[in-house]
Amino acid sequence: MQTLLIIVGVAAGVAVIAYITALINGLQGNTLTKTLGAQAHVTVRAPEDVVLPARPPAADTRVMSEVQAREQRPRSIANWQALVPLLERRDGIAAVSPMVSGSGLALRGEATQAIALLGVDLDRYDRIVSLRSKVVAGQARLAPGDAVVGRELAADLGVRPGDRVTVLTGSIAEPVRITALVDLGVRDLNRRTVIVPLRLAQNLLGLPGGATSIDLTVHDVWTADALARDLQRQLPYDVESWQQANAQLVSALNAQSVSTTLIRAVVLVVVVLGIASVLVVSVVQKRREIGILRAMGATRSQIVRVFLVQGAVLGALGSLIGVLLAVVMIWVFTHFVRGSDGLPLFSISLPPATALQVALLATVSGVLAAIFPARRAARMDPAEAIRL
Repeated sequence: MQTLLIIVGVAAGVAVIAYITALINGLQGNTLTKTLGAQAHVTVRAPEDVVLPARPPAADTRVMSEVQAREQRPRSIANWQALVPLLERRDGIAAVSPMVSGSGLALRGEATQAIALLGVDLDRYDRIVSLRSKVVAGQARLAPGDAVVGRELAADLGVRPGDRVTVLTGSIAEPVRITALVDLGVRDLNRRTVIVPLRLAQNLLGLPGGATSIDLTVHDVWTADALARDLQRQLPYDVESWQQANAQLVSALNAQSVSTTLIRAVVLVVVVLGIASVLVVSVVQKRREIGILRAMGATRSQIVRVFLVQGAVLGALGSLIGVLLAVVMIWVFTHFVRGSDGLPLFSISLPPATALQVALLATVSGVLAAIFPARRAARMDPAEAIRL
């Protein structure tokens, strides 16, 4: 009964560790997918306009002055056409897309909405944010005069694919035909995003041949910050990674990882103490048997191995049952936990490598937990153990 209870305890601990690990990994993966699904991993922008300092006054001269910050306007990255192929050849970068961005108004009849205007090359931009996979109506294409808009903005303007709206920037107005509605994953983005061809945005924003930013996607999202710092040292532009743009999100993810590690450590300690307590009780209860074995010629190392094997068996059996229990818990979460829209909250899974890692950790912990009871049993004097 003691052995059965400790196996159940080990299984529960392994199941908690495996399930929590899978849950946090799934949550973080889902959060990153939604966050990075509508933005680049690294963004290169032209530096902001600044007021150059005046000439320092002469010695013993007092000057009264007031400096006001300059208003910001869309600025193009100098020689961006030559920079794009250089970035594409750089290791670790998966895709590069130039962009022209600015603000404007979308007009249709009496409806007027403030918009964020994005001018892109569709094929390049699709490799950055997978725009075509976010289409909810129509077909994404950006021929001259075409536009792709967020679905909330389309609802506000009362339009659908095939309709026309007027895009107004400053004193320039241009009618565009809507080819597709997209869901960018964030309602605010859906309410103000209008995507047009790169050349049209250049004309609307008064930047002929220009690009206000260059978006980059990297193979490993966690290398984006190091790449941004490297590019910042090499280029005379402002370079920002998604970690810098989402500092609070990164802090939350780090806090989740630390919390998960603490939970796993506490559960592991409970498992070790449980196995050790059973084996200590076993040593006390089996004193006579241990003494008889020693009297029959069993060496201390053999006695130690008996208890180490017992600890390993407890850990291995508990691990196997715990992994199976974690798989069941994950299945229940995936199939029965739903959000307010009736869809699964997010997908989680237990990779075989993670399951094997948790099982090995519990098995090794079982062996470590058996060390003290094993050494205590090996130190018993055979005569005294039999007499007791």
